[in-house]
Amino acid sequence: MSETDPYQRPHTPLLIVISGPSGVGKDSVLSQLKQMDHPFHFVVTANTRTRRPDEVEGRDYHFVSVSEFAEMIEKGELLEYAVVYGDYKGIPKQQVREALASGQDVIMRLDVQGAMTIRRLVPEAVLVFLLTSAEDELADRLSRRQTETPDSLKLRLATAREELKRIPEFDYLVVNRSDSLAQAVEEVMSIIRAEHCRVQPRQVTL
Repeated sequence: MSETDPYQRPHTPLLIVISGPSGVGKDSVLSQLKQMDHPFHFVVTANTRTRRPDEVEGRDYHFVSVSEFAEMIEKGELLEYAVVYGDYKGIPKQQVREALASGQDVIMRLDVQGAMTIRRLVPEAVLVFLLTSAEDELADRLSRRQTETPDSLKLRLATAREELKRIPEFDYLVVNRSDSLAQAVEEVMSIIRAEHCRVQPRQVTL
Protein backbone atom coordinates (compact mmCIF):
# COMPACT_ATOMS: atom_id res chain seq x y z
CA MET A 1 0.00 0.00 0.00
CA SER A 2 1.27 3.44 -0.87
CA GLU A 3 2.59 5.40 2.11
CA THR A 4 1.50 8.71 0.53
CA ASP A 5 -1.93 7.67 -0.72
CA PRO A 6 -3.67 4.80 1.12
CA TYR A 7 -6.37 4.74 -1.57
CA GLN A 8 -3.87 3.68 -4.21
CA ARG A 9 -3.44 -0.06 -3.82
CA PRO A 10 -1.19 -1.71 -6.44
CA HIS A 11 -2.24 -5.07 -7.85
CA THR A 12 0.27 -7.74 -6.93
CA PRO A 13 -0.16 -11.12 -8.67
CA LEU A 14 -0.06 -14.29 -6.60
CA LEU A 15 1.69 -17.59 -7.21
CA ILE A 16 -0.73 -20.25 -5.92
CA VAL A 17 0.14 -23.92 -5.52
CA ILE A 18 -2.65 -26.50 -5.34
CA SER A 19 -1.19 -29.68 -3.91
CA GLY A 20 -1.98 -32.83 -1.99
CA PRO A 21 -1.73 -36.62 -2.33
CA SER A 22 -2.62 -38.42 -5.54
CA GLY A 23 -6.39 -38.85 -5.79
CA VAL A 24 -7.54 -35.88 -3.67
CA GLY A 25 -9.10 -34.13 -6.68
CA LYS A 26 -6.52 -31.53 -7.69
CA ASP A 27 -7.58 -31.75 -11.34
CA SER A 28 -11.27 -31.45 -10.44
CA VAL A 29 -10.64 -28.31 -8.40
CA LEU A 30 -8.56 -26.78 -11.18
CA SER A 31 -11.24 -27.60 -13.75
CA GLN A 32 -13.77 -25.62 -11.71
CA LEU A 33 -11.36 -22.74 -11.11
CA LYS A 34 -10.90 -22.43 -14.86
CA GLN A 35 -14.58 -21.58 -15.13
CA MET A 36 -14.29 -18.69 -12.65
CA ASP A 37 -14.33 -15.09 -13.80
CA HIS A 38 -10.80 -14.39 -12.61
CA PRO A 39 -7.61 -13.65 -14.55
CA PHE A 40 -5.81 -16.88 -13.69
CA HIS A 41 -2.94 -18.40 -15.61
CA PHE A 42 -2.87 -22.16 -15.16
CA VAL A 43 0.62 -23.56 -15.51
CA VAL A 44 0.90 -26.55 -17.83
CA THR A 45 3.43 -29.02 -16.41
CA ALA A 46 5.89 -30.98 -18.54
CA ASN A 47 5.47 -34.71 -17.90
CA THR A 48 7.24 -37.83 -19.20
CA ARG A 49 4.51 -40.35 -18.35
CA THR A 50 2.14 -41.85 -20.93
CA ARG A 51 -0.93 -39.75 -21.66
CA ARG A 52 -4.17 -41.11 -20.24
CA PRO A 53 -7.18 -41.47 -22.61
CA ASP A 54 -9.01 -38.46 -21.13
CA GLU A 55 -6.00 -36.14 -21.14
CA VAL A 56 -5.23 -33.49 -23.76
CA GLU A 57 -1.73 -32.39 -24.76
CA GLY A 58 -1.15 -28.75 -23.84
CA ARG A 59 -4.19 -28.60 -21.60
CA ASP A 60 -3.50 -31.20 -18.91
CA TYR A 61 0.26 -31.57 -19.46
CA HIS A 62 2.99 -31.13 -22.02
CA PHE A 63 3.86 -34.79 -22.65
CA VAL A 64 7.54 -35.08 -23.52
CA SER A 65 10.10 -37.85 -23.82
CA VAL A 66 12.75 -38.44 -21.17
CA SER A 67 15.42 -37.12 -23.54
CA GLU A 68 13.41 -33.94 -24.17
CA PHE A 69 12.95 -33.48 -20.43
CA ALA A 70 16.68 -33.95 -19.86
CA GLU A 71 17.37 -31.23 -22.42
CA MET A 72 15.00 -28.86 -20.57
CA ILE A 73 16.94 -29.52 -17.35
CA GLU A 74 20.30 -28.88 -19.03
CA LYS A 75 19.09 -25.58 -20.48
CA GLY A 76 17.75 -24.40 -17.09
CA GLU A 77 14.23 -24.09 -18.46
CA LEU A 78 12.47 -25.62 -15.43
CA LEU A 79 11.52 -23.82 -12.24
CA GLU A 80 11.33 -27.15 -10.44
CA TYR A 81 11.20 -30.79 -11.38
CA ALA A 82 10.90 -34.12 -9.62
CA VAL A 83 10.53 -37.84 -10.17
CA VAL A 84 7.02 -38.97 -9.24
CA TYR A 85 6.21 -42.69 -9.33
CA GLY A 86 9.01 -43.19 -11.84
CA ASP A 87 8.07 -40.31 -14.16
CA TYR A 88 9.52 -36.81 -14.45
CA LYS A 89 7.40 -33.70 -13.93
CA GLY A 90 8.56 -30.10 -14.19
CA ILE A 91 7.37 -26.48 -14.29
CA PRO A 92 8.53 -24.35 -17.27
CA LYS A 93 10.14 -21.25 -15.75
CA GLN A 94 9.48 -18.77 -18.55
CA GLN A 95 5.76 -19.58 -18.61
CA VAL A 96 5.44 -18.54 -14.95
CA ARG A 97 7.51 -15.37 -15.31
CA GLU A 98 5.52 -14.12 -18.29
CA ALA A 99 2.18 -14.74 -16.58
CA LEU A 100 3.22 -12.91 -13.40
CA ALA A 101 4.61 -10.02 -15.45
CA SER A 102 1.23 -9.69 -17.16
CA GLY A 103 -0.45 -9.27 -13.75
CA GLN A 104 -2.18 -12.64 -13.72
CA ASP A 105 -2.45 -14.83 -10.66
CA VAL A 106 -0.57 -18.03 -11.48
CA ILE A 107 -1.92 -21.41 -10.35
CA MET A 108 0.24 -24.51 -10.24
CA ARG A 109 -0.96 -28.05 -9.70
CA LEU A 110 1.87 -29.90 -7.98
CA ASP A 111 2.50 -33.04 -5.98
CA VAL A 112 3.63 -32.48 -2.40
CA GLN A 113 7.30 -32.94 -3.27
CA GLY A 114 7.05 -30.24 -5.94
CA ALA A 115 5.16 -27.91 -3.61
CA MET A 116 7.96 -28.17 -1.06
CA THR A 117 10.48 -27.24 -3.75
CA ILE A 118 8.43 -24.14 -4.61
CA ARG A 119 8.23 -23.26 -0.91
CA ARG A 120 12.03 -23.26 -0.83
CA LEU A 121 12.52 -21.38 -4.11
CA VAL A 122 9.59 -18.95 -3.80
CA PRO A 123 8.81 -18.37 -0.10
CA GLU A 124 6.02 -15.90 -0.93
CA ALA A 125 4.00 -18.48 -2.90
CA VAL A 126 0.59 -19.43 -1.47
CA LEU A 127 0.50 -23.17 -0.77
CA VAL A 128 -2.88 -24.92 -0.49
CA PHE A 129 -3.03 -28.57 0.63
CA LEU A 130 -6.06 -30.55 -0.62
CA LEU A 131 -7.27 -33.50 1.42
CA THR A 132 -10.12 -36.00 1.33
CA SER A 133 -12.36 -36.43 4.39
CA ALA A 134 -10.85 -39.87 5.18
CA GLU A 135 -8.25 -42.33 3.87
CA ASP A 136 -11.02 -44.72 2.77
CA GLU A 137 -12.38 -42.00 0.49
CA LEU A 138 -8.93 -41.50 -1.02
CA ALA A 139 -8.53 -45.25 -1.61
CA ASP A 140 -11.95 -45.39 -3.28
CA ARG A 141 -11.10 -42.54 -5.65
CA LEU A 142 -7.83 -44.16 -6.66
CA SER A 143 -9.57 -47.51 -7.23
CA ARG A 144 -12.25 -45.93 -9.44
CA ARG A 145 -9.53 -44.61 -11.76
CA GLN A 146 -8.93 -48.22 -12.83
CA THR A 147 -5.32 -47.30 -13.56
CA GLU A 148 -3.83 -48.73 -10.37
CA THR A 149 -2.64 -52.26 -9.68
CA PRO A 150 -3.04 -53.50 -6.08
CA ASP A 151 0.66 -52.83 -5.50
CA SER A 152 0.59 -49.32 -6.97
CA LEU A 153 -2.55 -48.50 -4.96
CA LYS A 154 -0.80 -49.63 -1.80
CA LEU A 155 2.22 -47.47 -2.71
CA ARG A 156 0.10 -44.37 -3.34
CA LEU A 157 -1.70 -44.73 -0.01
CA ALA A 158 1.59 -45.23 1.84
CA THR A 159 2.97 -42.15 0.08
CA ALA A 160 -0.15 -40.16 1.01
CA ARG A 161 0.35 -40.98 4.69
CA GLU A 162 3.86 -39.58 4.51
CA GLU A 163 2.68 -36.49 2.59
CA LEU A 164 0.13 -35.68 5.30
CA LYS A 165 3.06 -35.05 7.63
CA ARG A 166 4.01 -32.03 5.47
CA ILE A 167 0.71 -30.19 6.06
CA PRO A 168 2.26 -27.81 8.65
CA GLU A 169 4.56 -26.49 5.91
CA PHE A 170 1.55 -25.28 3.86
CA ASP A 171 -0.42 -22.05 4.30
CA TYR A 172 -3.93 -23.47 3.98
CA LEU A 173 -5.77 -26.80 4.23
CA VAL A 174 -8.92 -27.46 2.17
CA VAL A 175 -10.97 -30.67 2.50
CA ASN A 176 -12.35 -31.81 -0.87
CA ARG A 177 -15.21 -34.16 0.04
CA SER A 178 -16.66 -36.38 -2.68
CA ASP A 179 -20.04 -34.67 -2.60
CA SER A 180 -18.82 -31.12 -1.98
CA LEU A 181 -16.48 -30.11 -4.81
CA ALA A 182 -18.16 -26.72 -5.14
CA GLN A 183 -17.48 -25.98 -1.47
CA ALA A 184 -13.79 -26.88 -1.84
CA VAL A 185 -13.48 -24.62 -4.89
CA GLU A 186 -15.18 -21.75 -3.06
CA GLU A 187 -12.80 -22.17 -0.14
CA VAL A 188 -9.83 -21.93 -2.51
CA MET A 189 -11.34 -18.79 -4.07
CA SER A 190 -11.87 -17.33 -0.59
CA ILE A 191 -8.20 -17.89 0.16
CA ILE A 192 -7.21 -16.07 -3.02
CA ARG A 193 -9.54 -13.16 -2.29
CA ALA A 194 -8.22 -12.88 1.26
CA GLU A 195 -4.61 -12.92 0.03
CA HIS A 196 -5.38 -9.98 -2.26
CA CYS A 197 -6.67 -8.07 0.78
CA ARG A 198 -3.42 -8.35 2.73
CA VAL A 199 -2.07 -5.04 4.00
CA GLN A 200 1.41 -6.24 3.07
CA PRO A 201 1.02 -8.09 -0.26
CA ARG A 202 3.19 -11.08 -1.06
CA GLN A 203 6.00 -10.12 -3.42
CA VAL A 204 6.79 -13.03 -5.73
CA THR A 205 10.20 -13.05 -7.38
CA LEU A 206 11.67 -15.78 -9.59
